[in-house]
Amino acid sequence: MAQYLILIYENEAAYLEPSPDLWQTVMQAHGRFAEQVTEKGGQILGTNALEPTTTATSIRSDIVTDGPFVETKEALGGYYLVEANDLDHALDIAKLCPAPHGGVEVRPVMDTSGGA
Repeated sequence: MAQYLILIYENEAAYLEPSPDLWQTVMQAHGRFAEQVTEKGGQILGTNALEPTTTATSIRSDIVTDGPFVETKEALGGYYLVEANDLDHALDIAKLCPAPHGGVEVRPVMDTSGGA
């Protein structure tokens, strides 16, 4: 099986001050997603939500700047590292990932074990 990163991009404004009901709904949706990954024969190897882009620090050419590189409508808000049979399997899994205020991107994890 191969590893794929499911990157969750959404409009951060939707989550700036989430109500308890919204937070519960989001957590339930992600809990259901985790169940569905297993049902589809995949495996979640890791996952994290990220703090808002206002907490980001960027480095470019040794210059440190508060905040992200660019202003965007959707920002990376979290990820799942999953193990899947192949890209089609990973895409089948990713279609179930909750991102009601944006979407997801699927990227294969590069195998660097064999060198260049």
